[in-house]
Amino acid sequence: MVAGFPSPTNPRSSRNEVLAEYLDYFRGRVIEKVLSLPAEELRRSRLSSGWTPLELLVHLRHVENRWLVWGFLGEEVADPWGDERQGRWHVAEGASAAQLTAALAEQGRVSRRIITDHDLAQVGEPGERWDGSPPATLERVCLHLLQEYARHLGHLDIVAELAGVEAEE
Repeated sequence: MVAGFPSPTNPRSSRNEVLAEYLDYFRGRVIEKVLSLPAEELRRSRLSSGWTPLELLVHLRHVENRWLVWGFLGEEVADPWGDERQGRWHVAEGASAAQLTAALAEQGRVSRRIITDHDLAQVGEPGERWDGSPPATLERVCLHLLQEYARHLGHLDIVAELAGVEAEE
């Protein structure tokens, strides 16, 4: 179970730790929420955008990998856009919620290391990820990831409500 929402009054050793803690919280809530859904809801879309909860897991793993590993660190990533096929989010046939949540959790461990091991003012490595724009700082990447997670967790809350899953505080 994910610890409660990170309190602004709970001291942390650095801003890096604060950002990593918030990202861990949102990632953990997404994982918990997906795992709380009945099996028949995992590959079903309840929203007009058409994505499914399993596709969301794949998307978020790739988002973290694109922004932090491929973008900020400038490392090669085999398939940075592997969450998309023909303009839609994609999940491999037969992929299970357990496999996908484990992959997202592992990506989270990688992300946490990157965030806590670098200065927030450090600028990312130039590369294809930035699409010709100057690379962003680690702090800006972290803030982007936080808004991505918060937004998608809100979407997932709606999906769970439509599926009849009771909200958790």
